[in-house]
Amino acid sequence: MTNIARFEEELKHFDWSIARHELGYKEGQPLNIGWYCTDRICQTGRAKKLAMIWENHAGEVRRFTFDDMRVLTNTFAAHLRGLGVQPGDRVCVFMDRVPELYIGFLAVLKLGAIVQPLFSAFGDESLLTRLESSGAKVVLTQHKHGLKVRKIRDQLPALETSVIIDAGDRKLADGEVGFDLDNAPKVNDFESYPTTPETPSVLHYTSGTTGQPKGALHVHNSVFSQYLTASWVLDLQESDVYWCTADPGWVTGTSYGIIGPWANGTTQAILDAGFSADRWYGFIAKHKITVWYSAPTAIRLLMKEGEEAPKRHELSSLRHLASVGEPLNAEAVIWSQKVLGLPFHDTFWQTETGSIVITNMPGLPIKPGSMGKPFPGIVATVVDPKTFEPFDHPGAVGLIALRPGWPSMFRQYWNKPEIYASKFVNGWYLSGDRASIDADGYYWFVGRDDDVINTGGHLVGPFEIESALLEHPAVAESAAIGMPDPVNMEVPKAFIALKQGYEPNDDLELEIMNFCRKHLSPLAMPQAIEFVTSLPKNRSGKIMRRVLHAKEWGEEVGDISTLEDE
Repeated sequence: MTNIARFEEELKHFDWSIARHELGYKEGQPLNIGWYCTDRICQTGRAKKLAMIWENHAGEVRRFTFDDMRVLTNTFAAHLRGLGVQPGDRVCVFMDRVPELYIGFLAVLKLGAIVQPLFSAFGDESLLTRLESSGAKVVLTQHKHGLKVRKIRDQLPALETSVIIDAGDRKLADGEVGFDLDNAPKVNDFESYPTTPETPSVLHYTSGTTGQPKGALHVHNSVFSQYLTASWVLDLQESDVYWCTADPGWVTGTSYGIIGPWANGTTQAILDAGFSADRWYGFIAKHKITVWYSAPTAIRLLMKEGEEAPKRHELSSLRHLASVGEPLNAEAVIWSQKVLGLPFHDTFWQTETGSIVITNMPGLPIKPGSMGKPFPGIVATVVDPKTFEPFDHPGAVGLIALRPGWPSMFRQYWNKPEIYASKFVNGWYLSGDRASIDADGYYWFVGRDDDVINTGGHLVGPFEIESALLEHPAVAESAAIGMPDPVNMEVPKAFIALKQGYEPNDDLELEIMNFCRKHLSPLAMPQAIEFVTSLPKNRSGKIMRRVLHAKEWGEEVGDISTLEDE
């Protein structure tokens, strides 16, 4: 039975126990994500199945079976235990997308320690903020990134050891040790720490808007949500080769680039190289990718390259596409259906939710531009931002709210209990995102609560404006913010990056303005357009509108450590 058919059947009597049953978990047993993603897969007869196909920027390819993953995570975990890592210690993983990142991540979990994944592109100040907050005891890193750690080491009293995975013959500083996983004596048997469902597992730091980044703490119980959503939403099946383009420094890269797919026993392809349309399409063709999970920003960049690029590659292996990171504009769905023969399925979730909560499920008719419907087991609504009571009529714009209790919900903001408590009101978790629900139960994204434009007391969502702009043939990317206005408080302004072959000029600006008038209400019409070469985005692909807003209003930008070009 396909996942889609199973979904239709199971939806009638859904319970999260479905995941526990399929994973063979019984109440009271240990629940360790590291073990479930490696040893358990081997015990189900798939030890020789490919777990990881890894390719770097030079085209070098390495392959790892699930038995390789089991032994290598054991080996890494044993080494960390020898360094004194104890259950509950924070261990930071600070690497490029090399195999040791993925293996080390699971090894830390096998130890019962808390893994703290961070973007390898962080500078030393961004690194300091997060390591100081978490009190990390150990950092797993490469030599080039270890140099950043050296600069701030004297400001991190909790940090005991930096493990350099590619030390070679280099001279190491005090507190650094080399560890060559490939040549280390292999550990076949290692008893994973008997973590419980509520044992802390992953500490992900979100980028702050005005204050410091917050550490969202997850627990091993999250595997149930991540396993089932990877199976049902991404439709992962036994024969699939799956590619998630997200970096594990971001929650997508751990929930659906490590835990969800490997808990399902899925073969993953990983590309440690920068973006180029031909490289990406070539990677899909070379490894016969079947399921592809990417981001709207990447999809728009592919659109920018035109329709000829995919024709240069054999992409017939693809059977299911999904998107995450920002709302997926309708134009991108229509484009992928036309050019790739498959629509991208939008998925909505957050660092705090740990897994997909609202989605376009395979088999569910897609309304281009819609987020879809709540995943089974997720109780969702939109609430009035003032009363926090659910709206009772379709089309009302409010805050997306979720009923707490799904397995992967974060359990705290690290050392910030007051901020954590503020996210829960009237029995709802408040996401900070605004949306409406139509008469068919589909959710339509409006914008982050702090991105919504208040023009003369009327609220306008940036997504509506950006989606209209993207329908113009010259527009590759767009972002809308409110700019100061003496009469209406603020009015919409659009920032636009053009496709290749187009140059900014007054005639094109007028043409785009006239185009918008046919697609937008007067309130949502941009009152100004600024052409830019690129938009500020974080490394997960989200457009950082607040950076544009702060510059427009002359305000403090806040935390920009996750900016792509920082």
